[in-house]
Amino acid sequence: MRFDYQETTEDLQTRINIHARFGKRDIDQWMLELLRPAKGSRILDVGCGSGKQLEAFQRDLGGEAEITGGDVNQELLDQARARRASIGAGWDIQTLNFNQRFPFLESSHDLVSCCFALYYANDIGFTAGEMHRVLRPGGRLFTTGPMPENKQLFYEVIREATGKPIPPMPGSSRYSSEILQTIRERFAQVEVHIFENPLEFESVGPFLDYTRASLSEDRKLWGSFFENKDDFERIMGQIESVARERLASQGELVMTKVVGGFVATK
Repeated sequence: MRFDYQETTEDLQTRINIHARFGKRDIDQWMLELLRPAKGSRILDVGCGSGKQLEAFQRDLGGEAEITGGDVNQELLDQARARRASIGAGWDIQTLNFNQRFPFLESSHDLVSCCFALYYANDIGFTAGEMHRVLRPGGRLFTTGPMPENKQLFYEVIREATGKPIPPMPGSSRYSSEILQTIRERFAQVEVHIFENPLEFESVGPFLDYTRASLSEDRKLWGSFFENKDDFERIMGQIESVARERLASQGELVMTKVVGGFVATK
């Protein structure tokens, strides 16, 4: 199954900021505790975005690693370069399309990470195969993605507000099934770890900001919910009404992120 979808940079950053402000746990710290990367490692972050994971590896290893970040989005790569400059890091940042052969030699890396991106690949088998190819024997792949239980409050409010079924999501509809199975077919060992992070909202504003970013009118996945900006604003108004009712009855809105972390060893 292929999903023709790519969210905007602004929408992505809005959601990242809300996770940081209202979440109770740090997913990057969880990643580092799971992986415990060794100093001197060669690390490749595929779909590195603005460099959030690159900075986490840098902070953990104190610069004693060879870290490369790759992404196809040039705006995000510019942000990663700015992040690199602001902390004086030495990452290599380059354009990387994970739908094409990676520009790296076989067995050239100790760790490949791919956070919240793998499920947008055109051919999961091909991309997972490229990740396997560039890892040394015994090297590890780390991926993250939403599990089926992810952010149920978000979907419940939208269903109640619109009366429409939720369309299949690129990640949660297949990350723990099709994608996990594909990784298991290519790697010698795969561990599944679960990260749960409740986002607690005491007012509707941040929840609506998150929802607006997720349903922004240029997102093709939600195209059946609205045809134009007026439709979009009408639906947002319905969602706000349901969210306010829930907040009044429950005292807060709790949206729990449920993320799967797959650690695969070559």
